[in-house]
Amino acid sequence: MLSRTQVIVLAFVAAAWAAVVAILAAAPDVYDQALGLPIVDRRQFEVVFLAALSMFLVIVATGVVRRWRWMFWLILVAFLAGVIRLPASALELAGAIPHQGPAWYVVLQGVIGAVQFVIGIAMLVGYRRNGLWGNP
Repeated sequence: MLSRTQVIVLAFVAAAWAAVVAILAAAPDVYDQALGLPIVDRRQFEVVFLAALSMFLVIVATGVVRRWRWMFWLILVAFLAGVIRLPASALELAGAIPHQGPAWYVVLQGVIGAVQFVIGIAMLVGYRRNGLWGNP
């Protein structure tokens, strides 16, 4: 049985994967621009990128389901660091630093960072109350 913390992290991972697939399908030029890739062989890159990301997220999901201790701490640090996306997105929108994509993508990155941070705080609270990954 999965704990609330595990369900939240797995839901975020699934939503992030779905967002990447949606962006690759609807606006693939966003990743080309953000990563500075040439237009040639774009489809091949997209397939390799999605396959590599999918494999990484499967490993993360496996670690969450199997309650790997090191995965908890890795995810916690990564999610708490998501708060850095908020000022970075604000600075991009203000024009203080170069844009990494269209405005909607910059806003999406800021929202993702805020959600990551909130989940990280929830993970800390759950850890203090129920230990790693919480009670099922």
